[in-house]
Amino acid sequence: MDDRYPRDQEEIYSHRMKAGKRTYFFDVKATRGQDYYLIITESKRRPGGDPDGPASYEKHKIFLYKEDFNKFIDALHDAVDYVREELLTEEEVAELDRPRPAYDGEQPTRPETQQPPQPAADLGDTTY
Repeated sequence: MDDRYPRDQEEIYSHRMKAGKRTYFFDVKATRGQDYYLIITESKRRPGGDPDGPASYEKHKIFLYKEDFNKFIDALHDAVDYVREELLTEEEVAELDRPRPAYDGEQPTRPETQQPPQPAADLGDTTY
């Protein structure tokens, strides 16, 4: 593990979301002091140089700390709203709004010893 990232974390929750050539991981962890944070990882498969050789994965991580959750959600909503309202056609917005299966058939996981998290405070409209 890279020395820049906390080593004393406890995994609380994990969810994998496949999106074409990319996979996103959402992992909630806690430090020994029970400080909670979210790690969002984007993983993209890169073919190896040799067609018969192994592929590699390019990964990017964002560490989001609990005190920034609401600001992050607000900024994300603002950016998505701007794209939807200013940049997309009505047809593209309709395609985004069509029903899809939840979690692409995958379910989030929690370690067996953990209790389910309590409902969070209302963080605004989460339709997208």
